[in-house]
Amino acid sequence: MKLSTNLKLFCERIGYEFKRPELLHRAVTHSSMSSPNRGDNQRLEFLGDRVLGLAMAEAMFNADTKATEGQMAPRFNALVRKETCADVARAIDLGAVLKLGRSEMLSGGRRKEALLGDGMEALIAAVYLDGGFAAAQDLILRLWGNRIDTVKEDARDPKTALQEWAQARKQAIPKYIEVTRTGPDHAPVFTIRAELANGETETATANSKRQAQQAAAKALLARLEKTT
Repeated sequence: MKLSTNLKLFCERIGYEFKRPELLHRAVTHSSMSSPNRGDNQRLEFLGDRVLGLAMAEAMFNADTKATEGQMAPRFNALVRKETCADVARAIDLGAVLKLGRSEMLSGGRRKEALLGDGMEALIAAVYLDGGFAAAQDLILRLWGNRIDTVKEDARDPKTALQEWAQARKQAIPKYIEVTRTGPDHAPVFTIRAELANGETETATANSKRQAQQAAAKALLARLEKTT
């Protein structure tokens, strides 16, 4: 199986040449484009998530020999979560080579955080199967770059940080209320309100409930930090 010009250029961007091009084809094929003769990237996504986890755990273990488990865990979570994978995918323009069905194309699938994050994990798995763990590890360390060195010690997702903020002030756990859901079933848009017991609120909109909740929590935290 030969690579298209776009995929060849993509390989140049990521600095890896596939010995088995079919693995890259599978990694960039979304389930909306699959068929009996064309597999999708879901199984690769599952494997890639585990390869990323091991590579990142080893990198963090070696980067700070004095860090405790309690310090490393939130940093690790920040580096392997879907949002970070999507950010890396955007940096290499993975969205441009994703193979999507018509519905995903029309709904802006190339820019969706979930699709980009999943695609990034599938790409890692494809490199792992093609060249082994060392090749996948090299890819991860290069593409993640200084994110590993600059990740904050208290790197936590916004929902966790907001919950800790509330609990430290003896408030109830924040609530997340779905304000609206719009768009078709294959491309929903959620508006979520994060609400504290003291009446403080912020809303955010995203293509998944989780993303909208995280964005609302982040916005509320940012405002609270300015006023307290």
